[in-house]
Amino acid sequence: MDHSEHGSPVEILKQEEKMANPTSRHTRSRRDMRRATWMKTTAPNLNLCPECQEPKLPHRICMSCGTYNKKKILEVVDKDSL
Repeated sequence: MDHSEHGSPVEILKQEEKMANPTSRHTRSRRDMRRATWMKTTAPNLNLCPECQEPKLPHRICMSCGTYNKKKILEVVDKDSL
């Protein structure tokens, strides 16, 4: 097997190791800004159900009354009756 055009397997591994390492150090500010992005996420939007006025996620069935788009989709059962 001739490795003359691509180099030896050891040389290829050494080149790949060099490619994965960062070329320069990131500042503390850049590091901290990257770590702080998870706190910028927002809470999901909630809409009021038109039938029972309970908060629900948009484009989902209301879990308190079982309606979607003003149509009864689910039969809601209380936990006490189980």
